[in-house]
Amino acid sequence: MESLPSPFYPVLAAGVAACVAYLFYLAVLEPQWNPLRRLPGPPVRSFFGNHMGFVLDPSRSPRVHEAFVKHYGRNLRIRGFLPWDQRLFTLDPVSLAHILKHSTTYEKPWQSRALISSLIGVGMLAAEGHMHKRQRRVSTPAFSVQNMRALVPVTFQKGVELRDRWLALIAEVRSGAEAGTQGARLDVCHWVSRATFDVIGLAGFDYEFNAIHDESNELFAAYKEMFEIAVSQQGGGLWELAIVYAPILDRFAPGPRYGVVKKSQEVIKRVAGRLIQEKKRKIEEAEKAGSIYGGKDLLSALLRSNAAADLPPDQRISDEDILHNINTFMFAGSDTSSLSVTWILYLLSVYPDVQTRLRAELLSIAPTVPLESLTQDEIASLYTKIAELPYLENVIRETLRLIPPVHSSIRVATQDDVVPTSTPVKLSTPDGEYEEADSFLMPKGSCVHVPIEAFNLDREVWGPDGWQFKPDRWDNLPEAVKAQPGLYNNILTFSAGPRSCIGVKFSIIEIKMFMFILVTNFKFAECDKVGKANVVLTRPYIMGKHREGSQCPLLVIPYTPETPA
Repeated sequence: MESLPSPFYPVLAAGVAACVAYLFYLAVLEPQWNPLRRLPGPPVRSFFGNHMGFVLDPSRSPRVHEAFVKHYGRNLRIRGFLPWDQRLFTLDPVSLAHILKHSTTYEKPWQSRALISSLIGVGMLAAEGHMHKRQRRVSTPAFSVQNMRALVPVTFQKGVELRDRWLALIAEVRSGAEAGTQGARLDVCHWVSRATFDVIGLAGFDYEFNAIHDESNELFAAYKEMFEIAVSQQGGGLWELAIVYAPILDRFAPGPRYGVVKKSQEVIKRVAGRLIQEKKRKIEEAEKAGSIYGGKDLLSALLRSNAAADLPPDQRISDEDILHNINTFMFAGSDTSSLSVTWILYLLSVYPDVQTRLRAELLSIAPTVPLESLTQDEIASLYTKIAELPYLENVIRETLRLIPPVHSSIRVATQDDVVPTSTPVKLSTPDGEYEEADSFLMPKGSCVHVPIEAFNLDREVWGPDGWQFKPDRWDNLPEAVKAQPGLYNNILTFSAGPRSCIGVKFSIIEIKMFMFILVTNFKFAECDKVGKANVVLTRPYIMGKHREGSQCPLLVIPYTPETPA
């Protein structure tokens, strides 16, 4: 006797049919109906073809971006990683300013937020809407000019420690090398990263990693491993892409990434969580004694701001949110600053005339006494002079323009929106013709590719030499630059609008102080050809040795006034 068909089979068949129908809609029908199809854009060569490899690879993206504008205009359509992923690519300053200004209409997509929050929690990088506004409001006082200036001695101290560590390493190399050896081959990317971790540890929550001298600290190792394994060493393959769109896969088939992140987060929650409770106790004890706790680190400022009497209770953030934001400061404040300093030193090695001129300017305000003998007031006075140096400012601006640590970003429209344009855009019509318009429809659910590097390098704006390293350009900028959006000097390196970088002042202080100490004490020469790779951030790699990981080796030679600059 034949068995009756299980009632499960029709349900399963219906489910499979529904999934197939939905995928057919996403892959075939929805892209045809997407209003972005009216924008011009480059073709794809296959059903699963996309343009992301072209626009994300810094070794070719400047040429790609320029070709896009030449052939399709400043607002165009590109395809993301999946067939239904139609994206707006814009190099129109009016369009982009509109998108970055309306941060509640254009949010980070859930995939980006999921990746960020899986690592560092829902801090300001991952939060959206009211949660982001609340966190930003509480955090803003911590980043005031006064608080940032109070952290100058911390950066100075770590800059001097890095100088001394390099001098010791060079002395070791000299003692075991042939006579006449002047310097040593040092991976400045590695060493500057250790120094910036030390700075953000002290500046962030008054915690000494001591990473310049030793990498064994438990909390330092937890942050470093999590950022290295989960972010810097992403292969960009199908499995990494699948995890971004379906994070649950990481739990069902956990690889090295999942284990490292889980272990690191346990350490961070335990150690950093204890630091938060200790800070809260000190603040409460000071209040009971009728005084104000004088901690100058960001955590102390954050806790004081969060407990302010004029802050309504419903606007305060939880201890968990505070921990997430400390993690955010660690992530955003260590890697981006270290990469900025690394790229400046590399460019100075490639352009020795710029290095010599910069050193002369820095030496013109150098104290006549040893740096380690300076008092805190003298350090503050020295930084005031450093901050006003015009050529140093130009070199930093030009490096941040030419090699922004964040190559590009992405936003998703949370509702239909009309995007204005600076010049008319050609839109296709149902009858196969074209019409010009001063705006276009951005449909809900579609993404915007924000090409940060492309805005910074746009030769129609910055001039024919826009791809070249020329610090003097900042003394006489083209008029078109003034129309560019950007928090910092009309470049997008620190983004723009309500989601712009809250730590920009601290980053500039750190970069300038490190440059003063390092360039007045060392000469830098190129010893390997270094290229750029976009691995979440724009990192240096030795050309042809990408598998060896991110590194930027330079010949570092102690500078003394007796030797030629």
